[in-house]
Amino acid sequence: MYSPETTKYLIHLTLQIEGVVDKPDVVGAIFGQTEGLLGEDLDLRDLQRTGRVGRIDVQITTKRGETKGEILISSSLDRAETALLASSLETIDRVGPCTARVKVDRIEDIRVTKRRKIVERAKELLLEDFDEGAINSDDLLDEVREVIRIEKLEYLGEERVHAGPNVMASDAIIIVEGRADVINLLRYGIKNAVAVEGTNVPRIIIDLCSQKTATTLLDGDRGGELILRELLQVAEIDFVAYSPRGKSVEEMSRKEIVKALRNKVPAEVVTDQTPDEEGAERIPAGAYGATEDEQPPEQQRDGKERIPTIPSTLGEHMAEVRDKKIARFLSPDYTVLLESNATDVEGALQNLNGDVEGLVVDRIIDQKLLDQIGGRDLEFVAARDFKGIIKRPLSIRLIKIG
Repeated sequence: MYSPETTKYLIHLTLQIEGVVDKPDVVGAIFGQTEGLLGEDLDLRDLQRTGRVGRIDVQITTKRGETKGEILISSSLDRAETALLASSLETIDRVGPCTARVKVDRIEDIRVTKRRKIVERAKELLLEDFDEGAINSDDLLDEVREVIRIEKLEYLGEERVHAGPNVMASDAIIIVEGRADVINLLRYGIKNAVAVEGTNVPRIIIDLCSQKTATTLLDGDRGGELILRELLQVAEIDFVAYSPRGKSVEEMSRKEIVKALRNKVPAEVVTDQTPDEEGAERIPAGAYGATEDEQPPEQQRDGKERIPTIPSTLGEHMAEVRDKKIARFLSPDYTVLLESNATDVEGALQNLNGDVEGLVVDRIIDQKLLDQIGGRDLEFVAARDFKGIIKRPLSIRLIKIG
């Protein structure tokens, strides 16, 4: 009996018949017209009986009185014997009463095909399924340091909230959402973070806030907003730091964390804000940074001239823009990318290049302008007022300049 595992070659033949026939007619013609043609050693019936040739697979279709198809014969003979057998099949010129023509299309080396599949699979295994053997020193050090950071975590109060090692000794604390946030701050050397662990504020957090300067740094999503709202109601929060929209504290880089803490706002500003129908936050211009007073920036209180400082916080930009009828597009580090007249914000948007963090403008923002600004993927818009806002982009924080 023939075994598929011993197949070396597969003979592909094309078949054209001038008439309508069935598969048995084709098989009968193959055996009948090749019988005795190559001698006893290569007789097709004997080759099948001894398992050196497989079954004859015939695939035919009939259309408009003609029959066309393909014949497949598997062989475990050597190359010369297989070629001789294949060529003998081309002598078939009739199938039943119909004229026929058989032609060898190709002889496929099954072993080559198998080797090709083996090589392709080996490539996949090499690229995907091997454990990474290269040694990266930085990865090893980070893994070890991560263990140290986790070991440095402390548990405070009856609720056993996660906290950095310096929370109790420090005069100031940073309140974050969870354990992963505390670990991320530890990664960058900030050891006075404590996790609130959800909206049910633990008693230890409330006690710490009454004794120390407390700053919140929560995720930039709906959950962070809800936790902040509860903290402002039940604990003595001093400052609020904002994460980038849609980003969690555990994902933030060192630069993003430092920037968020540097631009924290007094908690009373957030507590006293009264969201109007547009949902904008009402924040005084001086809330984000130090301003001398209402004197011209060229003079100090003693009347002496001083060198104007370059604004480095959002509050300083808001103070400078207020009542000046100007607009400033700010980069992530709060440098001015473009300054224009407040009435020409639409035109300035067309000429704006670079990574824009936000807009500070001394004018009223309506829905049409807000839609144009929303297309630039800004983090915030600080304006004199917002009117007629029906659809507020969730990704943009609206701030009213007080």
